[in-house]
Amino acid sequence: MPLPVQSQTQRTHLRRVRLALACVSIAANALCGGSVFTFSLMSPALVDHLKLTQPQLTTIALAGMMGQYPFAAMIGKVVDKYGPWACSIIASCLFFAGFGLFAKEIANTPDDITGPSSSTFHHLTLYFFIAGLGTAFSYFSSIFAACKNFPDFIGIASGTSITLFGLSPMFISILASRFFSHPDEGLDITHFLQFLALFCGAVHLFGAFTLHIIPPPEDPPSVVLEDPEGSVHIDEQTALLHGKRGRTAEVETVVVASPIKGSPVVDLVKDRYFWALAFVLFVILGSSEMVISNIGTIVLSLASQTSSTIGAPSTDMATATQVRFLSIANTLSRLVVGPLADFVSPTATASGTQSISRKRHVSRVAFLFFSVLVLASTYLWMVLGVKSQVDLWALSIGAGVAYGSAFTILPSLVSSAWGIDDLGRNFGILTYAPFLGAPAFSYFYAFNAASHSSDGAVCKGIECWSTTFSWYTAVAIVACGVTGYLWRSWRDQV
Repeated sequence: MPLPVQSQTQRTHLRRVRLALACVSIAANALCGGSVFTFSLMSPALVDHLKLTQPQLTTIALAGMMGQYPFAAMIGKVVDKYGPWACSIIASCLFFAGFGLFAKEIANTPDDITGPSSSTFHHLTLYFFIAGLGTAFSYFSSIFAACKNFPDFIGIASGTSITLFGLSPMFISILASRFFSHPDEGLDITHFLQFLALFCGAVHLFGAFTLHIIPPPEDPPSVVLEDPEGSVHIDEQTALLHGKRGRTAEVETVVVASPIKGSPVVDLVKDRYFWALAFVLFVILGSSEMVISNIGTIVLSLASQTSSTIGAPSTDMATATQVRFLSIANTLSRLVVGPLADFVSPTATASGTQSISRKRHVSRVAFLFFSVLVLASTYLWMVLGVKSQVDLWALSIGAGVAYGSAFTILPSLVSSAWGIDDLGRNFGILTYAPFLGAPAFSYFYAFNAASHSSDGAVCKGIECWSTTFSWYTAVAIVACGVTGYLWRSWRDQV
């Protein structure tokens, strides 16, 4: 029977080709998806050309951040029902419209304006919100395409796609510095935004044709077994938090009470651990996004090491350097946390099971505790140690590490805590924490900075943010305590 063998070979080859194309699209979408995080590169040009104030810059940056979150639960449902390709084509349209209209608005603004235009400000806020919404669709298309196409290595798959997403601001900033920046004039923001509209739109349009969930060659049934070494295998669709554990000398055996497949949202919001986790994410992601979106104005507030003049011509380069620090730290943390979490915590197998060995099981909450501890230390350094632009490296690296680590561990943590069937929905609901946290932390910074600026321009001096980061330090310490409570409660479960 040579024909069936040949047919099977052809199917295997076709699957590999489709999987390779999906991988290309996952990587490309992730590399383009973080374009809104380069707003810090644009803010000096917006101040120079449009005379925008600090609260206005913060509002535009927040629009891009907040555009990612309001529809997160809905986007998760779209991924679960239609697949990542649908999110990719929507992202293509949103990026093209958002960045394209943003560029057009700047191009149509006269160069000789003496103050900020309220209509221009409102238009830019709306357009950046559209681009931020495109970021959400891009992010979901990339991460869930990776997770569902590589169920054997879900931690590495999600970690790699999130890593590339974290690399996106550095990648885009390199393109901006190389092709759209001039030593005397700074960033050519109009042409840069036009490039983003075309580039990001085309990449995600390609993903609409290639980002599909490729069926596995075979689908063995999920079973519950115990191997000779004593490792226990349980169904990945079962939530571990609703089970009990019995201990032996070598391993922990998980006794599962019941799965929570298709559980309603009300059961989730009644869980006190859900609210504790939401608060921790509120602090980690919300305050980190404030740093990401406002690092440009923080740089502007300080004098460079080689000049006593605040806002010297080297500010653009200093801002680009901090953006790259953020991106590198974000990237490296995602690269490390994903594989490390798979190694020290239960990992999924092709049959949809988990193998849990007590000898190498570390709670995933440990990674969250590390993130919030880094933030507390970083914010304390801002209060005690920062005197010039060169000292900001700790803020950029600390925020990047905390942000990348938290977002990398979140999908697997949520899956372990409340089950994999509603992962997209539950993940989307939890992202409302930074949706609220980002404006809370950002406006606290913006209005504190504005109170120290006499003429309404960008604030200059350490006093612009010293009080802000003092409060951030206190809040981060509280979050450390809440994370410790989660770690203690979930030590043997997540």
